[in-house]
Amino acid sequence: MGKFKKTQKIVKLKRVINPNDKRIIQNNKIKQAEEEKKKKKKESEKLKQIEVIDSNLFFNYNENLCPPYNIILDTNFINSSIQYKIDIIKGCSEVLLAKCNIFVTDCVIGEMEKLGQRYSLGLKLIKDPRFQRLTCNHKGTYADDCIVNRVTESRCYIIATNDRDLKIRLRKIPGVPILYAKNFKYKIERLPDNILIS
Repeated sequence: MGKFKKTQKIVKLKRVINPNDKRIIQNNKIKQAEEEKKKKKKESEKLKQIEVIDSNLFFNYNENLCPPYNIILDTNFINSSIQYKIDIIKGCSEVLLAKCNIFVTDCVIGEMEKLGQRYSLGLKLIKDPRFQRLTCNHKGTYADDCIVNRVTESRCYIIATNDRDLKIRLRKIPGVPILYAKNFKYKIERLPDNILIS
């Protein structure tokens, strides 16, 4: 049999910081300051201004849209039209059953130039004299923001795009139809039938 060792057992005590310690007081002050900032942000978010919708956009029916239709092209729409081998002017007039004025912004042309030689055919297509050019006064060449700003200022345009994010942004603006390419033909979204009939 072995010997039984008589040793003293040392009890481990938890180390606790004194509640009056400076570090705890500083942390509490920082937390309170952060909570106050969050409250101010919430209050400022509650006071957002709601955009006033024109009276001519009752039930998303835009009375400003009438033949000849004004269509603004996006880079994705141009590239998908080339991919599906669709003539843009002919395809738009077939879908809308009317004459179309097709516009291209400076930002769209800038984006096509940045994309390089792969999209040189689209760039040549845009510079066709049948497409009218809209000048941009803002900085940068991000076409999506340019198109959304132009549509919110005057809702007399149909936007031609295949960009999913741009479509989501445009759906939030009432009375703006979206033209897109799918299955080798153009389709239109949010254009009332009685416009096409008259």
